[in-house]
Amino acid sequence: MSNTSGALYILSAPSGAGKTSLVKALLAQDDQVCVSVSHTTRTIRAGEQNGVDYNFVSQQDFALLVDQQQMLEYATVFENSYGTSRKWVESSLSQGKDVILEIDWQGRDQVLAIFPQAIAVTILPPSRHALEHRLQGRGTDSDAIIAKRMSEAHSEISHYSGSHFLVINDDFQHALADLQCIFTCRRLKTPQQTHNHHQLLQELLSTGD
Repeated sequence: MSNTSGALYILSAPSGAGKTSLVKALLAQDDQVCVSVSHTTRTIRAGEQNGVDYNFVSQQDFALLVDQQQMLEYATVFENSYGTSRKWVESSLSQGKDVILEIDWQGRDQVLAIFPQAIAVTILPPSRHALEHRLQGRGTDSDAIIAKRMSEAHSEISHYSGSHFLVINDDFQHALADLQCIFTCRRLKTPQQTHNHHQLLQELLSTGD
């Protein structure tokens, strides 16, 4: 990829860490960022939109995409398959967009094996107590499901060192600023700035009359 293409970001977090809310807030304030819409074989639910929430495909079509190596990463969860379209990601990056993948640590490692230049970020809660409190605060899950999510969270958190950046979501606005900083720092690298400010640099370097 050229130095002027967008960057691929992988955001991983345990359920309840606030990743979805942070991404939504980042998108609202940064028009250079977009989020990949995963493919899935599960049935569309009430209120969901094809191409917005997920790209809903048949198991046969999903298997074909995998066979054709068109998936950056994929996994099967409770008999349903989920994956990220490599073609869509590459197209978005070539248009200069920064692309976010919201996937777990296993998907992260799959993507990094193909796109080693991708930037991986793990978002964590400030404590186990805070995480459990947030999960309970949703009011949608039973105690058994919350206990299962806490167990899954421990597994996800244990792989934090595979990411390049670590954001602790204690204060939401601080965490959002930290996340934005990661995106901003990459854009300030010399190759990107050279492209963005080509005319200015020419003017500054001209010797004049």
